[in-house]
Amino acid sequence: MCSDNKRERDRPLPAQRNLVAMTEAEVATFLADHRKLSVATIGPDGQPHVVAMWYVVIDGIVTFATFAKSQKILNLQRDRRITALVESGESYAELRGVELVGTARIIHDIEQVERIAIAIARKYESLDMLNEAAVAAIRRGARKRVGVALELHRVVSWDHSKPL
Repeated sequence: MCSDNKRERDRPLPAQRNLVAMTEAEVATFLADHRKLSVATIGPDGQPHVVAMWYVVIDGIVTFATFAKSQKILNLQRDRRITALVESGESYAELRGVELVGTARIIHDIEQVERIAIAIARKYESLDMLNEAAVAAIRRGARKRVGVALELHRVVSWDHSKPL
């Protein structure tokens, strides 16, 4: 009897999993409303390297900007695989999240990097209209940065606040 219970407990529960999955629209809204993207790349020794990043969704693509010489970029130049997580909630019944699994496309084009950096400034600094000095500072900073666009292979989502 104990082994039957164990087998039953270890069996995947796809029906329950589907009940807490977000729709595409819910995923899009969740990503637009949240601020922190935990980004995991593969370090030189094979260990995961995880950092928190500000991000934006541009034309449906999750993007962020970072220094061209950062560890995450060095990792992505060696191995383009990337996993990112946006999550919220304190108790189990509040847990919500979106896992993004795919490969990274590193963006070197300065105009595209500036576009990402300006979009991030608008999102995080609540700047509807950037003044000339702010745009100039973003452009100067963009010269040392690259953009990263996530080319998704899989999106996994959950919202434990949904009624079962």
